[in-house]
Amino acid sequence: MTTHEDNGPVDELLARSHRLGSDPRNTNYAGGNTSAKGTAKDPVTGGDVELLWVKGSGGDLGTLRAAGLAALRLDRLRALTGVYPGVEREDEMVAAFDYCLHGRGGAAPSIDTAMHGLVDAPHVDHLHPDSGIALACAADGEALTAECFGDRVVWVPWRRPGFQLGLDIAAIKEANPGAIGTILGGHGITAWGATSEECERNSLEIIRTAERFIAERGRPEPFGPVRAGFEALPEGERQARAAALAPVIRGLASTDRPQVGHFGDAEVVLDFLSRAGHPRLARLGTSCPDHFLRTKVRPLVLDLPADAPLDEAVARLRELHAEYREEYRAYYERHADAASPPMRGADPAIVLVPGVGMFSFGKDKQTARVAGEFYVNAVNVMRGAEAVSSYAPIEEREKFRIEYWELEEAKLRRMPPPKPLATRVALVTGAGSGIGRATARRLADEGACVVVADVNSEAAQTVAKELGGPDRAVAVTVDVTSEEGIAAAFRAAALAFGGVDLVVNNAGISISKPLLETTAEDWDRQHGIMARGSFLVSREAARVMSEQGMGGDIVYISSKNGVFAGPNNIAYGAAKADQAHQVRLLAAELGERGIRVNGVNPDGVVRGSGIFAGGWGAKRAAVYRVPEERLGEFYAQRTLLKREVLPEHVANAVFALTGGDLSHTTGLHIPVDAGVAAAFLR
Repeated sequence: MTTHEDNGPVDELLARSHRLGSDPRNTNYAGGNTSAKGTAKDPVTGGDVELLWVKGSGGDLGTLRAAGLAALRLDRLRALTGVYPGVEREDEMVAAFDYCLHGRGGAAPSIDTAMHGLVDAPHVDHLHPDSGIALACAADGEALTAECFGDRVVWVPWRRPGFQLGLDIAAIKEANPGAIGTILGGHGITAWGATSEECERNSLEIIRTAERFIAERGRPEPFGPVRAGFEALPEGERQARAAALAPVIRGLASTDRPQVGHFGDAEVVLDFLSRAGHPRLARLGTSCPDHFLRTKVRPLVLDLPADAPLDEAVARLRELHAEYREEYRAYYERHADAASPPMRGADPAIVLVPGVGMFSFGKDKQTARVAGEFYVNAVNVMRGAEAVSSYAPIEEREKFRIEYWELEEAKLRRMPPPKPLATRVALVTGAGSGIGRATARRLADEGACVVVADVNSEAAQTVAKELGGPDRAVAVTVDVTSEEGIAAAFRAAALAFGGVDLVVNNAGISISKPLLETTAEDWDRQHGIMARGSFLVSREAARVMSEQGMGGDIVYISSKNGVFAGPNNIAYGAAKADQAHQVRLLAAELGERGIRVNGVNPDGVVRGSGIFAGGWGAKRAAVYRVPEERLGEFYAQRTLLKREVLPEHVANAVFALTGGDLSHTTGLHIPVDAGVAAAFLR
């Protein structure tokens, strides 16, 4: 951000942006932009220079910081009107903004920069409130705007955002000196003011006045009567149905490229889907450019009642998905020309299931969640428009021009490349400590969404929070000896992220006793958690992965002790050998489904290990007759490399198996033991 002596305009702008952006009634996430004009010192001449500070491309008003503002010289920005080549070439003006920057200029200027610079007002807000867009997308929006606001707010017919729209709004303000702002057809609102306070007050007046107008003038059931059988299921049934459908829907939505899912059952969506008018309105699609850039031109809607048999719903979803892809390709081919970017994919971003809710998809969890939030905005817009008129979004051709806009394509090209595990959902058992915790962290660092599963609820929650919270990780409490508990963990994964692609069988305990002191209870407990638990987790993982149809990875954290026969270790070593052979058996069985099964054989992981801290370390130290605090050093010295093995080294092996470079490897065990010759695989 450019330095300047007086931070007043910037501070006021940021404070106003935070207040407006923190209320979803005012604008959607990352939508809209605000600006302020003021004077700063020119570091070259020492004189004053007029600047425009405006929210840069891609930022969010609610969390905007100074670094997210673009700073431009106002004289140079306004001088662009003299070289403007006309609406057919207006996209060229975005590159011209670079020649107007003050110093380094801060953030990249957005397409709306011209609007903020050309409108003759010190402060300008451009927002996407549901109430304003409802009027903007009503069939008789212009007449309704006049009825609602009189001459205080002026109607602007739909025009794609850009330089010409900035010129249009500037001319409208000049011709209407008593106006406080505009309703932009098919788009949103713009307001202005002589001070930051006045601009914010005018924005809120437009938004709240539109809300009251719709509430007072609107008809009571804008979406029509409730359709029998399409009412919302009770919450428990709704969640169970959503968890059952999520992997199937995610697999369909990932036909062209893998996607992360999000499920929402907001009352506004459930009510919409219960009404007779929802099929017609959903097919019309969203309208505000911010909406359909996130949600695609329209959603996929299941046309069955809420209580339809699950297999019937799944079969119908597959049919509808095939139809959706055909229709989307036809939409692209109707409007694409030689200059259009290639089709980005024909799968839906939003899938609506009556009685259940909404499934939304994106390249990561945040993108998927925000897409769902935008469709909630779209439902609110449709309700408002239908309440006072009829919903009439911009025509399909204009939607295509926005969706496949070269400027949007350029923005996508500027994004950093995805991390190796982006779009993958990992479930790690025993992830509350030690190897599991390190593995969860490594997978999250490489882009995966992580389900942190552990019998210790507090530990699981702590790790999930460390990994970044619900957009990156969720915690589930699970005892791997419980079939229902495991099924519940996978249901939680489906509701959080759409399904599971990568499972790490890490949960375990260690019982170190000589044969004659090992009880049947010791044996059963050791095998119940590790051998039986791994089997149960893998079985549920295979079921979910098969429903998704996207392949997957199952990794067993086995042990050197599954190969090497150590002393006083019968229950643990036998359970690890069981796990090791499960890797081979499942690799042979699941390969035809694209599911790879591999293992990691660690040894001597003392530091950071929950197992060693829980008493195993003391017992092994006693076996080897070394102080417990020197056990890690003892293990290191008996290896070929003379290096201590840490949880992070095991996590590295898990990533090596799942990060993409070993895509043709299954049935493999990787030793992570610093070299124990007796445990070499033969």
